Amino acid sequence: MMKKAIEVKTGMKIPWNGSYSLSLLILLSSTLFLCNGQDYGTPTEDGAGEPPPEMARCNGIFMSYSFVSKEREYPHVKNVTAQSWAFKSTAMIVNAGKEELTGWQMFIGFRHKELIVSATGASPMDGDFPLDASNGTTFVGSPNTDLKTSILTAGDFTQISTNIEITGTVFGVGKSVMPMPKTLKLVNDGWECPAAKRKGGNMNVCCKRNPKFKVKTGPKTKFAPRRHGDLNIVYDVLQSFSSNYLAQVTIDNENPLGRLDRWNVTWEWMRGEFINTMRGAYTHKRDPSECLYSKAGQYYKDLDFSQVMNCQKKPAISDLPPEMKDDKVMGKLPFCCKNGTLLPPLMDPSKSRSMFQLQVWKLPPDLNRTALYPPQHWKVDGVLNPQYKCGPPVRVDPSQFPDSSGLPAVTYAISSWQIVCNITKPKAQASRCCVSFSAYYNNSAIPCNTCACGCNDIDTNTCNADRNPLLLPPDALLVPFDNRTLKAKAWAKQNHMPIPKKLPCPDNCGVSINWHVNTDYRNGWTARLTVFNWRDFAFEDWFVAVEMGKSGKGYENVYSFNGTRVPPNNRTVMFQGLPGLNYLVGQVNGTHPLRDPPVPGKQQSVISFTKKNINGLKIAEGDGFPTKLFFNGEECALPKHFPKKSSGHRGGISVLMSLVFAMAAAFAL
Repeated sequence: MMKKAIEVKTGMKIPWNGSYSLSLLILLSSTLFLCNGQDYGTPTEDGAGEPPPEMARCNGIFMSYSFVSKEREYPHVKNVTAQSWAFKSTAMIVNAGKEELTGWQMFIGFRHKELIVSATGASPMDGDFPLDASNGTTFVGSPNTDLKTSILTAGDFTQISTNIEITGTVFGVGKSVMPMPKTLKLVNDGWECPAAKRKGGNMNVCCKRNPKFKVKTGPKTKFAPRRHGDLNIVYDVLQSFSSNYLAQVTIDNENPLGRLDRWNVTWEWMRGEFINTMRGAYTHKRDPSECLYSKAGQYYKDLDFSQVMNCQKKPAISDLPPEMKDDKVMGKLPFCCKNGTLLPPLMDPSKSRSMFQLQVWKLPPDLNRTALYPPQHWKVDGVLNPQYKCGPPVRVDPSQFPDSSGLPAVTYAISSWQIVCNITKPKAQASRCCVSFSAYYNNSAIPCNTCACGCNDIDTNTCNADRNPLLLPPDALLVPFDNRTLKAKAWAKQNHMPIPKKLPCPDNCGVSINWHVNTDYRNGWTARLTVFNWRDFAFEDWFVAVEMGKSGKGYENVYSFNGTRVPPNNRTVMFQGLPGLNYLVGQVNGTHPLRDPPVPGKQQSVISFTKKNINGLKIAEGDGFPTKLFFNGEECALPKHFPKKSSGHRGGISVLMSLVFAMAAAFAL
């Protein structure tokens, strides 16, 4: 075998053969591999991946989306548009610039009827999982809400980036189709993103600061700035110990038409926490066995769980009644104990806030003072109120409070998170109240829509859930739906209208409102508003808000309610009961229950409008009817049509019918 030698400067000769050359090659390869690490880390968790080349050229915020896989789900159907597929994808956001990004918000423009089931490393701002992302959704960091710079972290990739693993369901794509989003962008103020570049199952974009963007003046914040929403919730940590902490939850109603009655708040503990005690609120369930057989029971072996408030992963929390306001154990807290009522600030600012406190116990590995994590997946609901969709908790600067000593000093919370909840428009057949229309120039009333508030709790085999409701004589609106059948059939026969074999289903709403156009003359017009409560309980401090079109500017007066214009456009008017008449009583039995139908609770008033300085106003062609109507903040379902004025109309007869309805309503009241 031929042998060679390598001469070094020292004069030493190293023999060179096949085994030595192989060893040296391995050594050099290992050395090269170890020296080729990135000075900012790697984008994958195991450190084995390389950053995409586009990221090296980005001096800003780099974002990418990669499709991983999809698998056909059950049931298997022949219709391609109806077939569902389970998909997996990953998204990444990296701060490749020189400026820290606080409260990052990443929008992914999904467009294939995606249903997001889970996402690690982020939470959707638009609601909880499973989330309908057909029109795209915005992700925020959870728990990593901010992206620091590589300069200030010595290239620590865990602090300058976030990886998001997304799983979900997609519809209407073929077997070989790769469902990719339409857009990918950063929606934080002051950032600009070009169109994302796509190649196969990958797309990426580099967003940069807009040099012309002027930052809003105000105090600088360490964390994300506080946002505004219809309902703002703040989760403040007031005291912190190694095994537990004291938190305070503050709920503020900031929508001029928003409202909550008998509110319920739910969330999800993510790290095994449980509620030991509460003040200002209570949980619906108190079961010590849930604590004993949980991880809390295994760790806190000497704790008396019979005294613990709640150990549920998803507790349901409600406000205390007013009589417990001064209770030494659970009461004596500002803004508590109002039976869950949150009024609009336009009605009463002092009743637009709720507050409660809770002592939270933690589990390993969070047994230190600084390990503080808020609960996730917040939900808020009321009895007959708007539907709210809440975003994730976002870390904000600690809240400030007046010093308890009375001195002119300020006390800060240890940590604070904000949860923003916004009102969503009710879906079809998902409202909780409805509206009927009638007018002096038409003998028939248009009742509430069929199944306006849903038909899930009735047998649709006995009625038609898809048919428009039958027109009614105005006095039929005063009786429950079950007692209208004979009147509806007789009215249809009298007016030569067809009667279907299967009659339309009821509206199933607990509250209905009738809007009646009363008069129409040259300089003005009037309407009559009647509120019906078909439930068995009363509504305290009720209100109705009516949004009109161009006729709303002509609002003059209301005679049996209090009326207030709602800024900024002043085309919406809020009506509420006069002092002493702010209770809308519930439904009661008739005078003779065996033969008389139940009688709903009612409130009624005439409203006057002027036509001055409003051109082209046509009351009978739709300008005299609301475009939106709200009861206690809930948007009510409006009829699909409004009464039409026929060419053969005779005013005297219609006015007479209007008087008959008014007399019947007055008699019932």
